[in-house]
Amino acid sequence: MPVPETGQTDTFTREFTTDDVRQFADVSADTGSHHEEPDDDGRLLVHGLLTATLPTKIGGDYDVLADRMSFEFPRPVYTGETVTCEVTFHTVEPTDSGHRVAADGVYRNGADEVVLRFEFRGIVRGADGDD
Repeated sequence: MPVPETGQTDTFTREFTTDDVRQFADVSADTGSHHEEPDDDGRLLVHGLLTATLPTKIGGDYDVLADRMSFEFPRPVYTGETVTCEVTFHTVEPTDSGHRVAADGVYRNGADEVVLRFEFRGIVRGADGDD
């Protein structure tokens, strides 16, 4: 499994669908009307924690076992909007059991507005940097 490098930036882009929001509502039991009733444009408000799954995809690419995450949601995300998550690894340090990592990032929508800021840290267990 590869290990990210200090200063490395990865991106992931996604558009959330109505089905995504409904499935997340079922799994999370968050069935607030603001996630279930379409707005005037027929869109649903995407759950904040569903939106926050994008950095977990990037962390999963490196087998990061997170021990801390924080999120800030300055703007809502709606179904049909494309959002791009950019993650920058600021710390990648070898340890006896793998590598300690720390990263932060930002999401932007198609209008280049920031919709989410985040930080996470964790460990890549047993990673030695070899593929």
